[in-house]
This record gives sequence, structure tokens and C-alpha cells, in this order.
Amino acid sequence: MRAYIVAVMMLCGATFMLIAALGLIRMPDLFTRMHATSKAGSLGAGLILLAVAIHYGDLGISARALATLAFILLTAPIAAHVIGRVAYFVGVPFWEGTLLDELGARQFRTRMGEEEKPGSSSEAHL
Repeated sequence: MRAYIVAVMMLCGATFMLIAALGLIRMPDLFTRMHATSKAGSLGAGLILLAVAIHYGDLGISARALATLAFILLTAPIAAHVIGRVAYFVGVPFWEGTLLDELGARQFRTRMGEEEKPGSSSEAHL
């Protein structure tokens, strides 16, 4: 039974990694590529690491696999956020189909001295 669970987790993990790779190839700009790769890649790697921990059943291997999983889950979203923010401020262009720039609207209001009111929309259409 344990072998089937490990096999299913490995297949699911590999599928999510494939989805992340396809997102990297198919998405039109940096921001959407990062969205696809950071989430699906983290989930895929997490499932594969959990499968490794279950398969070996050794405390040392399981601890290392779980520590690696915790590291990936803590660092991948932060790294994607920082890369996306830097790309935005450097001026990496959006995809022509992008309709919303929430960060730009917030910065415009901050420069104009307006405070964001609760319930107000912070959307700027491109």
C-alpha cells in the first residue's frame, strides 16, 4: 500500500513540475510566468519530497526531506515576490492583454497624498 501512495505522490509531483515547465514556456510575460512556476513548482517539489520521506521511512532522510520542503515553501513565494517587484520597478513590460495595475494605482495615490479608504477600489486599468 505504501508503494502505491509513493507512486501517486511522485506522479502528482511530476505532473505539477510539468505544468510549471509548460507555464514557463507558454505564458506571455515575466509576471505570469513567475505565477505559474512558483506555485506549481513548489507544490510539485513538495509532493516529490514527501514521497521520498514516505518511501525511505528513515528518520534522517525524512528530516532532511521535510527541512528541504520547509525551505522551499518559505523561500519560493518570497523570492517570486521580490523578483516581481524588482521587475515592475525596473520597467519590465506587461503583456498587452493585462488589464489591471494595482501597484501603479497605489503608488499614484501615495504620490498624490491620498490615503486609501477602507472599501475603496485600488485598481487602475491599463
